[in-house]
Amino acid sequence: MPIQSIEPRRLYRQIADQLRALIKAGEFPVGTRLPTERDLAAKLGVSRPSVREALIALEVEGLVEVRGGSGIYVLAREAAPTARRVDEAAFGPFEIIRARQVIECETAAIAARTMNAAQVRGLREAVVLMEEDIARGEMPIRGDRLFHTRIAEAADNAPLLRVVSDLFDERNNPLFERIGQHFESGPSWRIAVAEHKAVIAAIAAHDPRRARLAMQTHLQRSHDRFAAAWPQVQTEAEAAR
Repeated sequence: MPIQSIEPRRLYRQIADQLRALIKAGEFPVGTRLPTERDLAAKLGVSRPSVREALIALEVEGLVEVRGGSGIYVLAREAAPTARRVDEAAFGPFEIIRARQVIECETAAIAARTMNAAQVRGLREAVVLMEEDIARGEMPIRGDRLFHTRIAEAADNAPLLRVVSDLFDERNNPLFERIGQHFESGPSWRIAVAEHKAVIAAIAAHDPRRARLAMQTHLQRSHDRFAAAWPQVQTEAEAAR
């Protein structure tokens, strides 16, 4: 069963379906390594981020395992009955970030025009929550969510706030959770905090253009962190050697 080209408009789900079918058919036997993301993207005719989302979906299902610095290995031909399932409607992490870029760059610009001193203090308080969680070795999601929703609140538009909140909460879907396990860490979150502070500085200066650019930079770098090379990690077996 040869790999078939996928049209660029297709989403990660179709890529995962084809790879799943190839694994089930034995084209990629259990224990073997899949082609690299670059090779899969070229053969399938899609972007590397789309391939990464598909591989993350297969990892959630227990079909493959990501071994940093080594590759993606096939664990099973079919998902176990107890394996987590990725909802057919689940958005991919990269498309979520792209949607957030469209909306939140403009909410940052609005906030720069409308936020008062007390509201800016609220943004700084959200960042302090992030720093406290990072210091405890915890994911700073509560402060991060508060930061982004408080900026959206400045638009005084309930539907817009709902969209920003719902997009942020997509971080709770299994794809986003798993990719975060690979690419989010204390150091990466500290970088994100610095990006948040740049947004606050622009809003406090009442500079919409600068605020828009700061938010664009933050979300683009978030995207790029998820698209970076796989971190160097060890499996339990490798660590025991």
